[in-house]
Amino acid sequence: MTQSPQIPSVEPDLVGVRNFRDVGGLPTGDGRRIRHGVLFRSGHLAGATPEDTAFLDSLGLHTVFDFRNSADIKLEGRDVALTGVRNVNIPLSDPADGSGFWTMVREGELRELRELLAEGRAAGRMIASYREIVTTRTVEHGRLLAELAGGSSPALLHCSAGKDRAGLSIAVILLALGVERDAIEQDYLESGAAHRRYKIWRSGDPANAMAPEVIELLTPLFDARLEYLTAAWDTIDSVWGGVERYLTQGLGLTDQMRESLRERLLVSF
Repeated sequence: MTQSPQIPSVEPDLVGVRNFRDVGGLPTGDGRRIRHGVLFRSGHLAGATPEDTAFLDSLGLHTVFDFRNSADIKLEGRDVALTGVRNVNIPLSDPADGSGFWTMVREGELRELRELLAEGRAAGRMIASYREIVTTRTVEHGRLLAELAGGSSPALLHCSAGKDRAGLSIAVILLALGVERDAIEQDYLESGAAHRRYKIWRSGDPANAMAPEVIELLTPLFDARLEYLTAAWDTIDSVWGGVERYLTQGLGLTDQMRESLRERLLVSF
């Protein structure tokens, strides 16, 4: 069992970027920690204000990894341009699969939302999504590890909300660095804090569009629930027989890559 992660207590007050935080401070099983200032996570950067942008510029980022698909980018907008930063888009979901669903989430009537999301179907969709990403996006996650091992840090990783696709990608990196599951889970659950959550946008009359039952139906989609991440762990164990085989056989992590990741992203006490 690792020591409790020490997340920085002071966070930037960003207006147009949700769920931003430095992953630095999380402990590894061998007594080291993630270095501060080298690995960040957030929601998308399309809404960044000039002040937000100035802060992000101050981080000295090498690369921004965007895990959104083309439908997400069309809906939310492209990331704000940061000075001297390399932008890498690695979609972790299919735009054809998700665009109709999220259109329904934003525009659907209550009857339609009940059919789509009620009786555990919303949470079930999230669990299925986590399992699918683990099994079908091994090439993409392998590329991410190779990029970071090759020097693409300091890095900021994001999707739309910074919770699911970015959350799983951060978890993959942390597994490769030797961070234990309890610490990864604690960081993941931080995305559920009220000030970090993705803002739900619904079209139509606010009284109906954001009625209590509508919010109740939509909430599982925007929650950071341990059962979602646990579904990913279970999938790794059932398909690969454990984390090590997942990393090496599934993602192509070599000893050289692992050592490079540790040199770049870890610090000793």
